[in-house]
Amino acid sequence: MPDFSFLAIDHVQLAMPPGEESTARHFYADLLGMREVPKPAPLASRGGCWFASESVQLHLGVEQDFRPARKAHPAIRVTGYAALLAKLKAAGVELIEANDLADVQRAHVFDPFGNRLELIAA
Repeated sequence: MPDFSFLAIDHVQLAMPPGEESTARHFYADLLGMREVPKPAPLASRGGCWFASESVQLHLGVEQDFRPARKAHPAIRVTGYAALLAKLKAAGVELIEANDLADVQRAHVFDPFGNRLELIAA
């Protein structure tokens, strides 16, 4: 048995193209309702945005040769799942509802950069 244990995931980092911070803010803050968290001064010059909601933190970091994460993804438990899906559909967000697991309501949504997020009903 190890002398350590993992307590929680502190944050998940996704990539985004350079100069798209306003696009990230619209999706993560305006549509998903997360609040932007100021980046520490030594990291701010790198670009990107950090977002938080309750115990979930997502960091968007800039990659010059950006490619979206279409398979790898964070999975986030959501209260108000149906309302959030309706809001995202109305905004034209790419969304795929997954009905392949018994007793689990979940959907895959894609941010404006093509990164996959899994939303799971709490």
